[in-house]
Amino acid sequence: MEIFEHNRESWNELTTLHSESSFYDVEGFKKGKTSLNHIEIKELGDIKRKKLLHLQCHFGMDTLSLARQGAEVVGVDISDTSIQKANELSTELEIPAKFVRSNVYDIENVLNETFDIVYTSYGAVNWLDDLDKWAKIISRYLKPNGIFYMVEFHPFIYTLNDNSEISNSYFKSKPIQTVVEKSYTEKSEVCNKNMKHIEWHHSLSEVLNSLIANGLKIEFLNEFPYQVYNCFPNLTENEKGQWVSEKYGNKIPHMYSIKARKI
Repeated sequence: MEIFEHNRESWNELTTLHSESSFYDVEGFKKGKTSLNHIEIKELGDIKRKKLLHLQCHFGMDTLSLARQGAEVVGVDISDTSIQKANELSTELEIPAKFVRSNVYDIENVLNETFDIVYTSYGAVNWLDDLDKWAKIISRYLKPNGIFYMVEFHPFIYTLNDNSEISNSYFKSKPIQTVVEKSYTEKSEVCNKNMKHIEWHHSLSEVLNSLIANGLKIEFLNEFPYQVYNCFPNLTENEKGQWVSEKYGNKIPHMYSIKARKI
């Protein structure tokens, strides 16, 4: 729990920076721009009148974008500041949504319902140490025949250092601790010089097997040769909205998505 407390405190500060950044473009969102990308919009399909649980929702822009598409949404995040800002956006834009502050592993203490869809995306699973426990939570909150959908950064990307050389193990290792000096958005130097992040790397097989072991049938696994965000070192824009490695181009995987159904 001490590890997650470090991450909660760091994300409280980062949320304030992110909400004021052009990277997140909150003003554009307020004017009607979606924060979702073409991948998840296409792969999720029609979500009108579906109950949807968004795990690790940050400050709610994706959650509210899903609500704009007609879903009845609940967003969960560990950060107090994220949940506060998500509620502020929901109220200001008059988009119905429920936001709950909780560690993913403790959701059952604060939420007691089931959903048609459980959703998570982009930079989420690396904050979790136990994917079997994560998958149990997903299964618990899905209705029978419900859908789990995720889109994530490919674990291969985390093997590369700032020189685009393989320096880290692809496979799960001990917790990786880093001192946080700035975030991936512009003008994002942090005030707390003792801030640190603690993360875990998870291979594709670990993600898939945790879902399968907890009663979910994999319907597809897709891999993508580009990023939708310019948030890793040494990327160049290959096509509009598609960022690839300056060194390897589109020869390496950058993202993946999974759709699974509760059996």
